[in-house]
Amino acid sequence: MIFEARTIAGRFDPPSISSAAGESGVIPFNKPHLTGREMAYIAEALGSGKLAGDGGFTRRCHATIEQLLGSGRSLLTTSCTDALEAAALLSKVGPGDEVIVPSFTFVSTANAFALRGATIRFADSLPDHPNVDPAAVEALITPATKAIVPVHYAGVACDMDALGALADAHDLIVIEDAAQAIASSYKGRALGTFGQFAAFSFHETKNVISGEGGALHVNDERFFEAAEIVREKGTNRSAFFRGDVDKYGWVSLGSSYLPSEMIAAFLLAQLEALDSIQQKRLAIWARYRQRLSAIGESERVRLPMLPNFATNNGHMFYLICADLETRTGLIAHLRARGIMAAFHYQALHASPYFAAMHGDRPLPNAARYSDTLVRLPFFADLSPDEVDRVCDQIIEFFQ
Repeated sequence: MIFEARTIAGRFDPPSISSAAGESGVIPFNKPHLTGREMAYIAEALGSGKLAGDGGFTRRCHATIEQLLGSGRSLLTTSCTDALEAAALLSKVGPGDEVIVPSFTFVSTANAFALRGATIRFADSLPDHPNVDPAAVEALITPATKAIVPVHYAGVACDMDALGALADAHDLIVIEDAAQAIASSYKGRALGTFGQFAAFSFHETKNVISGEGGALHVNDERFFEAAEIVREKGTNRSAFFRGDVDKYGWVSLGSSYLPSEMIAAFLLAQLEALDSIQQKRLAIWARYRQRLSAIGESERVRLPMLPNFATNNGHMFYLICADLETRTGLIAHLRARGIMAAFHYQALHASPYFAAMHGDRPLPNAARYSDTLVRLPFFADLSPDEVDRVCDQIIEFFQ
């Protein structure tokens, strides 16, 4: 398998990213980080003769994630979107049910439940953080409410005590969108372990990656078997292979959410290097914070706020500009100097698809973050000199 591994390694080390950045001086917004073990694991998967999902590498990923989170059961999926869709199926939301979702999030957070026929009720963000405001959630709860979907923006925890109290008081399901929240916690407890379900992402922009990929984490043991069935096209195939049943068939609604063993092999190499990846990312985050602390007191820009109940997992570093004009100018200033910064979500309540269904109920904070938030280049291999170059240009722009 040595020749095959080298061939694959060549395909996974795209010179267009690394050499282009070096020659032109461009600092990309993101660059996938490789640990050095991905190719060997993929070659091992190819040599195993087991390429479909739920082989040895998938099982090792499950065990590693479960150990990291400390409770519950993890199942790899082909994306975080698929994990959310599986959670929607398991929650049995449908027509007549309402699901409360933050407006400032990626479309998958809402789409997973809209696909089941649920009515989406968008909640506003906090004034000082893009995370959902528990008071805004509470104001939306009706007898038709079935679930709350908090999104841990930038890997920083939502107020899970407040949201959990609302869920308990109204008998609601909680599905954590923990796409950005690997290796982060709330009051010492891992994110992804608070709701009945959680969804993680391993997209190439995340801390731990597999190109595309995700995981459904199930915290309520009543759903363990059902989650396995939903993930296996609605069949009890997994139970059959364990010898729990003598044949398998269609027993529930479901879909094909299993990633291949090659994806799992890549992911395992990343998960095993999580500590070193996190050290790099947290050092980058701290350098951004230290270098930009002076301008954070300006009326024109604000640095990220970290609540005292949350940890920082170094997923991203962002700025909140005073207005859209300032953000547009900052992004243009940086790009003219070879620095690829980017804005983020456009509030879903005002999207072309949903605006007419939402009506005129204002969500001022979500709208403000849509217009003012800018994300800075952030990846594990970003050098201190590159961070300093980005910061120098930001300081120049605001001063």
